[in-house]
Formats: sequence, C-alpha cells, structure tokens
Amino acid sequence: MKEMYDVLVIGAGVVGCSIARELSKYKLKILVVEKGEDVASEGASKANSAILHAGYDPVPGTLKAMLNVRGNEMYDELCKDLDVPIKRTGSLVVAFSEEEVKELYELFDRGIKNGVKGLSLITKDMVKEIEPHINDTVVAALYAKTAGIICPYGYTIAVAENAAQNGAEFVFNSEVIDIKKNGDFFIVKTHKEEFYSKYVVNAAGLYSDVINNMVGAKPFSVHPRKGEYLILDKDQGYLARTVIFQVPTKMGKGILVSPTVDGNLLIGPTSEDIQDKEFKATTREGLNKAITVAKRSVDKFDVRKTITQFTGLRATPDTEDKDFIIGESDVKGFINAAGIESPGFTAAPAIAEMIRDILKDAGLQLIEKVDFNPKRKPVIRFTELSDEERNKLIKENPAYGRIICRCETVTEGEIIDAIRRPVGAKSLDGVKRRVRAGMGRCQGSFCGPRVVEILARELNISPLEVTKHGRNSNILTAETKKFLLEKASEVLKKEVYENA
Repeated sequence: MKEMYDVLVIGAGVVGCSIARELSKYKLKILVVEKGEDVASEGASKANSAILHAGYDPVPGTLKAMLNVRGNEMYDELCKDLDVPIKRTGSLVVAFSEEEVKELYELFDRGIKNGVKGLSLITKDMVKEIEPHINDTVVAALYAKTAGIICPYGYTIAVAENAAQNGAEFVFNSEVIDIKKNGDFFIVKTHKEEFYSKYVVNAAGLYSDVINNMVGAKPFSVHPRKGEYLILDKDQGYLARTVIFQVPTKMGKGILVSPTVDGNLLIGPTSEDIQDKEFKATTREGLNKAITVAKRSVDKFDVRKTITQFTGLRATPDTEDKDFIIGESDVKGFINAAGIESPGFTAAPAIAEMIRDILKDAGLQLIEKVDFNPKRKPVIRFTELSDEERNKLIKENPAYGRIICRCETVTEGEIIDAIRRPVGAKSLDGVKRRVRAGMGRCQGSFCGPRVVEILARELNISPLEVTKHGRNSNILTAETKKFLLEKASEVLKKEVYENA
C-alpha cells in the first residue's frame, strides 16, 4: 500500500496553505495537492484587492463576521514571523449624499456588533485631513483603523514556505479527478497518481463544489463573481493613503481606490456574476466602469499611467445566507472550506484554526511538535538595504550586484533565492510573484529573457522548457539558428519540388 497521509488539503491558495501551516504545528503527515504550477497561481489568492478588512461589512452572527475579525487580529504577528510587509493604513467608506450617510450608520452598528475596534464616523473635514486628494463632493465617512494592505500572493507564498519548512509536502500540476472513500481512508486520484489520506480538506476555491460533489457529499454550488482591476504606476500612489471604499451594494464592497504595499495605486474591482470558472479576461467595458466609478472618489489619477490590468474571480456560494461553507460534510472525514469569497483572505488564518478544531472533533489526534518553527527565513530585498548593507552583501555574494529587473531593482541574487527557497519558483510568473521582477513599468520586456536564463540554469532544464505559468505556456519555441535553418530547408525543398 502507498504512503498514508493524515491530512490531504486540496488547493494551495491562501486558505489551503494557511490550513497546512496550522496543521504543521502538530505531529502529522500533511500533503497539499494543487492543480496549478505554484502556490497562489490559479485562483483568488493571486488576484484580489490585497486588503485586510476590518470586519464591519459581514452580517453579524455569520462565519464571515466572526472569522474576519479574528483573522484581522492575527496578521500583525503572522507577518512579523513570516517576514511579510504589511501596512495598517486604515480604510474609509465614503458617502456622497445624506442618503448614503444613513448606510454608514448601519455599517457602524454592524461593525460594533461584530466586535470591530477603532471604528468611527467622521465629517468631511476629517476625511479631507486623512485623504487630501479625495473629491470635494464627499459628505462623511466611516473610518476603520484596523484595516490594512498586504501582498496577497506574497503572503500565501510565505505561509506555504513555512508550512513546508515544518514538514508539510506540496504537489503541483496535479488536478484532482476522483475521490473515493475506502473504509477509514480516502483515495485521491489525480492525472498523475493516487494519494491515500485519513482526512481530506477541500480548499479548492471556485472548484470546491466540484470536489465536494466528487466525493458524494451533500451537494452545493459556487459560481464566479468577476472583478476587473487596474494597477497604476508608482507616481500615482500618493493619491490614496488609506483604502477608499464607496457605500457597498448587494454585489460587494464596491470599487475602491487604494495604495498597494509596493507603492502603486489600485483601482477596482467591478462585480459581475458569471458562469465560466476560467474566464479571466479583462474587458473595455469593465475597465471603463472601474475608472468611472473610482473617479467619484478620487478624480486626479491619470489613467494613462496604468501599467497593467487583471481579473479576479471570487468563489461566491449559491446558498441562501451567502456565508462561508465550513465544516465536516456528511462523508465522515471530508471537511469543506468552501465558498470563501471576500473577506476570505483576511479570514484565512482564522479559518485554518477552525478547520484544525473540526478535524480534532472528527477524530484527528493533535500532538504538538516541540520543534515547530513559526518564523520564515528572512527575504533579502535589495531595494530596502542601505548602501553599506548592499556593499557588504555583494562582497559575500556577487549575484546581488547584478540588477536583472531595472524597473523594480531586482537582483540576480534575489531571483536565485526565490527559486531555491522551500516551495520555490519554477516559472516566470513564479519569480514575478516572489521578487517583483517584471512588475514594473516595462512589465518584463527587459528582464524577462534574463529571468528565463536564470530559471533554466537553476532548474537544470533547457530554456525551451521554461514557462510563463506552467501548462503549455512555454516562453520559447525553438533555438533561433535551428529554427531559421529548418525554415530555409523548407523553402529550398519547396523550390526544388516546384522546379522539378
């Protein structure tokens, strides 16, 4: 019989990785199975608003409300342990009419019931003091001191690294195609191989309903809610100090204007219910809507400074209460962490605690490790070092003296580290998510070829095997000389045939 795992987690987004890290505190054999080529490479964990929500929006008494507030409280210590940048910027929900002010009072009351700290209703003058570039049409705002911003995929990668450092295993490019209960364990089948596990945790995001229904549990469904975003250049970042929301609607928290932890300006998302779980294209209509609505809050940004745009898909549950679907299913030992839409990222560490307790109640024995290490090896960020620190580092490792990405000042040493770390990068986008090579103004047109060379060398593969994001996304198709010779040969053969 094959190796038996105690817990198999399906999905390497922020929820799945947080669960793996939480369980790695105990003497357990843990496996995370992911259909994509990397952590945070497929779903909402790589494409969202990058916000730590305060917790005033969810309906009191729901899992969303409880886990949002608890999760928010956990991030300062987690980010310190995992060496992840975080900024407690606070957030504003701005009202532009007296009718909208009434909505602010409702959100304030909801936040108090949810236990949110640092909430206050503020006047126009106070809003302008916090956000000097906000439009003069603002009337009042709800200020949430505990809200913040973070890099969502950077945090997810950090959590995965620490889980791996503490013994959790990860398998990528492995889409689950079948799950069977065999007595007291599960057989989880992928296109490549089968895995055996005593417990299975379903953290498969948009495909969590497919995975649940696959094992024969009581069915439910989730659908994609599409949101389109724009990222503006860093010279536009000064236009927002906090996360600026407008009064929310039934479709979500609305289109925001926000700084990012890296200094850019983020605009979006739109909100559109769709059926295709893979439709991630941006549209002219969607981006124009994001721009138009965002200008209601801040109209001074220059849309010509847009450096990229993207679409995120949220896993919206098709249930009456629209709450997270968390708990043991009617198939004993099969646990769902499904329908995790906003504020799912903020709630992720608290969801992990809840899943741990559910597994314990389901019979999983939890024996704490004495050697669990909560801290991740620090990341060297060359741009943040002093000249003295840079010179010392370059003397120790000359690779840190070679700038590969000019826009973001990313060195070869940082790229090598990103590849060699636990759960390291194996694609162009994997490097991009870890060290920002390719995220600047030129979007990788300068550094891309060099990153391909470094990946090929470090992974000991041909440059032709290097991909952008795995699965048939190869950067190069052939060696230039060989390609030209083959084309010339084809032309010559054609001429000989025609003249025969």
